Amino acid sequence: MNFDLTPEQDQLRDAVRALGRRYGHSYFVGKAKSGGHTTELWDEAGRLGYLGVNVPTEYGGGGGGLTELAIVCEELAAAGCPLLLLVVSPAIAATVINRHGTEEQRKRFLPGFADGSLKVVFAITEPEAGSNFHRLGTVARRDGDDWLLSGRKCYISGVDEAQYVLVVARTEDATTGKLKPALFVVPTDATGLTRSRLDMEIVSPENQFLLYLDDVRLPADALVGGSLDAGLPALFAGLNPERITVAAMGVGTGRYAIERATDYTATRRVWGGRSIGAHQGVAHPLAHAAVQVELARLMIYKAATLYDAGRDLEAGVSGNMAKYTAGEAAALAVDTAVQALGGAGMTTEYGVATLLGAVRAGRIAPVSREMILNFVAQHVLGQEKSY
Repeated sequence: MNFDLTPEQDQLRDAVRALGRRYGHSYFVGKAKSGGHTTELWDEAGRLGYLGVNVPTEYGGGGGGLTELAIVCEELAAAGCPLLLLVVSPAIAATVINRHGTEEQRKRFLPGFADGSLKVVFAITEPEAGSNFHRLGTVARRDGDDWLLSGRKCYISGVDEAQYVLVVARTEDATTGKLKPALFVVPTDATGLTRSRLDMEIVSPENQFLLYLDDVRLPADALVGGSLDAGLPALFAGLNPERITVAAMGVGTGRYAIERATDYTATRRVWGGRSIGAHQGVAHPLAHAAVQVELARLMIYKAATLYDAGRDLEAGVSGNMAKYTAGEAAALAVDTAVQALGGAGMTTEYGVATLLGAVRAGRIAPVSREMILNFVAQHVLGQEKSY
């Protein structure tokens, strides 16, 4: 059992940390509040190869795995720049295309993932079904050699920044008549695809959208894997990377908040000559939050290691646990940091209250804490399915 990163992973962590700190949280918040995007940071991370660390070398990537991508997500978040598009594009979309796309699709899309020039977002959630793919209302039907997609999606991140959206739809199996999931790569400027921005109480440069698909016509090669049989495994291929990288982003955010708070409490002096951090009422909550963040971090890298070893079932359990613990730890860390800073904690200048909305959302999305507990109860504890 080895808890150390490899020398190459250590170098990646140090390099990404340095990049993130050159931009910092003020850059992130400034972009979010002005309606802009973190394009400069994204483009530089792409040029340096950080966005494509999990893409195979034959397509221009770094040849690493989910562990390396988790490092990138964590370190940028720890620098105050939690980039949600890292989750939906390199983690979900690139993994799906790499593992289940046709060779033509891999050649077409993976080089763009590798250098960051391509952004592909992910659309599964629907207004009525949530993320329960058994009840998805978005349907794909054949029209000659083409496909026609119709339906609605909600809470789709970053559509205004992406060239494509990976849409989960349902198709009819001609042999059984049953509906089965399929994934389609849809250009964001496709005729019949419209969007409406959702106003969110989250400080983030990445926007959320409702998507409307009204007989969006797609060529046959838009179907991921080129076969309906690829749909279900392709869908599940993106779920573990999603949970693990969201968790890494949460842990990085928790680290950032604790660092901001401890820097402040170590130097803030109100009663006599001692810092407020010398008081247990201030120090112990921060120490408790730091413990929770580190525990979540251990679970993240266990899950990533299992995933990279091809142990998908075990990675699914650990990935869900990592997402749960990181969501709780990040929310605790940010709230504790705000409390430790007092009134300063609510200001934009000190840069912790700006994360309250995001870490609260991390307990809901991309899968709620309650559904994770259902998963653990059923698949780990052997309890009867409760939903």
